[in-house]
Amino acid sequence: MSELIKHECGIAMVRLLKPPEYYFSKYGTPLYGIGKLHLLMQKQQNRGQDGAGITSIKLDLEPGKRYIHRIRSNSEAPIKDIFSQVYEPFRALKEKNPERLLDPMWLKQNMPFTGELFLGHLRYGTYGKNDPESLHPVLRENNWKTRNLVLAGNFNMTNVGELFEGLVEYGQHPVETSDTITILEKIGHFLDEENENLYQQFKKEGYSRKEISERIASALDLQKILTQSSAQWDGGYTIAGLLGHGDAFVLRDPSGIRPAFYYRDEEVVIVASERPVIMTAFNVQSGPVNEIKPGYSLIIRKNGECAEHNCRNPLEKRSCSFERIYFSRGTDKDIYQERKQLGRFLAPAILRAIDWDLENTVFSYIPNTAAVAFQGLVDALQNFCDQVISEKILQAGGDLTSEKLKGFFNLRPRIETIAVKDLKLRTFITQENERDDLVGHVYDVTYGVIRPGIDNLVVIDDSIVRGTTLKQSIISILDRLGPKKIIVASSAPQIRYPDCYGIDMAKLGDFIAFRAAMELLHDTRQTHVINQVYKKCLAQVNQPKDRIINLVKEIYAPFSAGQISEKISRMLTTGEINATIQVIYQTIEHLHEAIPGHRGVWYFTGDYPTPGGNMVVNRSFINYIEGRNVRAY
Repeated sequence: MSELIKHECGIAMVRLLKPPEYYFSKYGTPLYGIGKLHLLMQKQQNRGQDGAGITSIKLDLEPGKRYIHRIRSNSEAPIKDIFSQVYEPFRALKEKNPERLLDPMWLKQNMPFTGELFLGHLRYGTYGKNDPESLHPVLRENNWKTRNLVLAGNFNMTNVGELFEGLVEYGQHPVETSDTITILEKIGHFLDEENENLYQQFKKEGYSRKEISERIASALDLQKILTQSSAQWDGGYTIAGLLGHGDAFVLRDPSGIRPAFYYRDEEVVIVASERPVIMTAFNVQSGPVNEIKPGYSLIIRKNGECAEHNCRNPLEKRSCSFERIYFSRGTDKDIYQERKQLGRFLAPAILRAIDWDLENTVFSYIPNTAAVAFQGLVDALQNFCDQVISEKILQAGGDLTSEKLKGFFNLRPRIETIAVKDLKLRTFITQENERDDLVGHVYDVTYGVIRPGIDNLVVIDDSIVRGTTLKQSIISILDRLGPKKIIVASSAPQIRYPDCYGIDMAKLGDFIAFRAAMELLHDTRQTHVINQVYKKCLAQVNQPKDRIINLVKEIYAPFSAGQISEKISRMLTTGEINATIQVIYQTIEHLHEAIPGHRGVWYFTGDYPTPGGNMVVNRSFINYIEGRNVRAY
């Protein structure tokens, strides 16, 4: 994705199942657990660079000793900052009392982050503040271990207002309306209720207060707590939590929108947002790495028992397709093949666009994350060349000469590295008012590989969202090379609808496909459609969310995907551009064929997996018409 799109978040959890001495004896380090958390987070830094946080819990410490530790950072390199703080006390200890580093039990009693349970979070802030206090993990503190709750997640809720009012009805007085605090307090309410019910039960049975605390820790029904807490949630979520006494959970939404994977052996239980990071960190094949089922929670009890438990009735699985197209690491064996297939499917449309003229066409890709789709395109182009060469050989028959054969085999796609991103400059551009001045210099181009006025230039992108980077930077830069025609091919279909489940695509007016459809309605004198959709959206505002339908589909209905693509091509062509511009998008049908297991394509089709999605898209349209540049949730 050549544009800067913030998306989702990442989680990592490590639960050690053996005593501290075991890991020191086997791996030679007293920091095995925190070291593995560090690796899991480092391997997922693609999921969040706005901030990060970690928490650890030590099991069975005597009263008077701190058993929960937490560090959060929003520095430019948050992972580095956090783990520098973690390791510094151990460096100091090595200088003063190095023998202490050989005593795992002393370390657990006296040094932070030497426990058995670890939770890490990486943040891409799609909404709200990004100061350290807003970062995950968040903590709900209490003197009773079983009432302590630590929470971190990859989630967005569409009905935060409704959930907030529910807390007020319980008699609470929340001090924030963010979905993070709302979810924390929602789970906290039922956690408190479960604690109180068990307390009264064991009190009647004659146990002392100290004995009751121990019995509550063993008897807490996390499945019930999570089922009650999530009953009204509308959104996409993977939410991880730790309880002070040592229970842990990871809860996934019923549609499987947000990802979560886990691995277990006799030493550890591991959870992460992506499969390959677990495989790399623990040197395991993909088989033992399982996906948490939609609507289920992986619950890890203090005694080490680990199992998935149903908390919400699973719905049709609608896992986010953008995970496969762009967000997740391409080293996953399935994602790698899927992205190649997306590139292969673009080949016929691209060949038509260049009139099958491979001799005078150069192929490349922008940005680096499009490299795998580009490989798939090259494979398809090479297959096309092989087919043409075979046909020419057969047609030549007895007239085949070595000179002719050499000419036939000269047919091959011309592949070049055209644009290279200046990563340092991209990092430097942080404010919108700075972006316009500097975005034109984010990419460096390779001169001398395009024959001016002769060659076409084809570049693949993962997706085209706003079109601003293409218009302000990429197309202008590529045009300097003098191509006759510039073709930008997106491995994703046209992005037409906002996301409300964690990706920073919340406003309809940001999408170039939406702006193109609106302009086409004006061009074809169909502005009455805009007025009708606006009135219908207003009429649905106060309807129950399960009765709301996506009315914005009517904006696109009068036009084919090809017409909208043609309009986008014209919108991206400024007066200073000499080349002809053409934009090609993936089709929905080919997307489904390439990525059959991830049917979450509401960005492209408007078919949202939860009722809240329809509510958000209609509200977003109302905001656009009324000139309010705000989010719809």
